[in-house]
Amino acid sequence: MTLPANHPLNDGRTADAPLIRAYRGERQATPPVWFMRQAGRSLPEYRELRVGNAMLDACLNPELSSEITLQPVRRHGVDAAIFFSDIVIPIKLAGVEVEIVPGRGPVLADPIRSVSDVAKLRPLDPAALAPIIEGVARTVAELGTTPLIGFAGAPFTLASYLVEGGPSKDQLRARTMMYTEPHAWATLLNWCADVSGAFLQAQVLAGASAAQLFDSWVGSLSEQQYVRRVAPHSKRALSHLRGLEIPKVHFGVGSNEVLAAMRDIGADVMGVDWRIPLDEANRRLGGTVPLQGNLDPALLGAPAKVLAAHVDDVIERGREAPAHVLNLGHGVPPTTDPDVLTRIVEQVHAG
Repeated sequence: MTLPANHPLNDGRTADAPLIRAYRGERQATPPVWFMRQAGRSLPEYRELRVGNAMLDACLNPELSSEITLQPVRRHGVDAAIFFSDIVIPIKLAGVEVEIVPGRGPVLADPIRSVSDVAKLRPLDPAALAPIIEGVARTVAELGTTPLIGFAGAPFTLASYLVEGGPSKDQLRARTMMYTEPHAWATLLNWCADVSGAFLQAQVLAGASAAQLFDSWVGSLSEQQYVRRVAPHSKRALSHLRGLEIPKVHFGVGSNEVLAAMRDIGADVMGVDWRIPLDEANRRLGGTVPLQGNLDPALLGAPAKVLAAHVDDVIERGREAPAHVLNLGHGVPPTTDPDVLTRIVEQVHAG
């Protein structure tokens, strides 16, 4: 499998974009910058567009998903767009009943709790991805030389939602299943890897110039647990991109102890949360990969001078890595003043 001839990386639109060059390990004069969750709740134009549209319905409406993806690029002048969707979209498209409950997150009607529950899961029909493909194609046509990042949830995080039935502080049920039903666990994670991998592949073939795998709950695992019972499945998810020459970013929340193991599944770039400085992350990774991160989202509400000093500090520490893409150490909080993000972009681009 190869990228289509008219893909933005092949036809000259994004191959030399600062983000792509940084992802490929070429240090840029100033770090490219984008923000996780830059599209969505913090933007008044997003809230206006969402009136009368449920979250997952908006994700599956190509016109809406494209417009929402483009909004922060227009407003902030960021160096990349990330496709507006949700990590549970592929499991929904595969027939799992899931909804986003405001203030809580993804909630499943029938959590996976047994071997028989796992056996009921069905493969994702490629035809179900049509609205994703159309949404990406619409977006890429508008972005020009600005790269689009495709994304998907890592198998452990998806499996955690499936087993817990919604968000969880410690993923206790999921981790119990990992030990008490190891075969069902492996089967479940393989299913998650394949639906996420297909979701990611569809975005890339439709025009995304990079891909990011999110493992939101990986911080609840020890390194041994991750390496033995999770990493092979994350590698399987990324294997759906085999032959597609695009940068692959791997990001996890609370991933400090598993950074190297997460890199080893085939990541070209490691996203780092706010818990450790980038120079320390680079040391733990042996200086082997570009880094992305890691502004503390809490400081988006700090006085301007405090935030500006923090941005400078993160950039300085990022100089230790082969290359650096400035981002948050997690997503944009919904209460963030959008002007703050715009000021960060201006500060970074000004050098």
